[in-house]
Amino acid sequence: MCLNRSDSRLIERNNSALIVIDVQEKLMPLVIRNNETINNILKLIKFCKTLQIPIILTEQYPKGLGKTVREISEELKEIKPIEKTSFSCFGSEEFKNTLKKNRVKTLIIVGIEAHICIAQTALDALDRFKVCVVADAVSSRTVENLNIGLQRMRDNGVIITSTEMLMYELLRDSKSKEFKEVKHLLH
Repeated sequence: MCLNRSDSRLIERNNSALIVIDVQEKLMPLVIRNNETINNILKLIKFCKTLQIPIILTEQYPKGLGKTVREISEELKEIKPIEKTSFSCFGSEEFKNTLKKNRVKTLIIVGIEAHICIAQTALDALDRFKVCVVADAVSSRTVENLNIGLQRMRDNGVIITSTEMLMYELLRDSKSKEFKEVKHLLH
């Protein structure tokens, strides 16, 4: 539950951004549910593009951990990854400036690892942003770390949701023009 961050308990598409954190070549093979995680991230990228929600991509120390995995980088060709060494994205001035430039008020966070970079970014953001983490679009190397990361974030006020729940919440109405455009992603 997110208290005192907005008049609505629902996630709004206006002033939101999808934050794709560290979905990298040397990390993805090590995390659990890696194919499901990538597929859900891809759905959300396509969905956010259709709804014109800004997308921000980060890479943790790419010299050591590799670049963003091919499936994601091909879908985000037009976006330059923000390279970082801090686990929280807020350790990067470029990241903070990108949020400011896009007037972001709500972070929709996906990527890896849930108990490290996802958690530190989400917890860092809580004082200034509404924060949502998509549980089936994040992962860690172990189930225990994934669950602990999600629970710690939830306990501190981060909204935990799923890919499908988020998409329907942002759409609001089956009569919207975007609904027809993204219907194929909703299954």
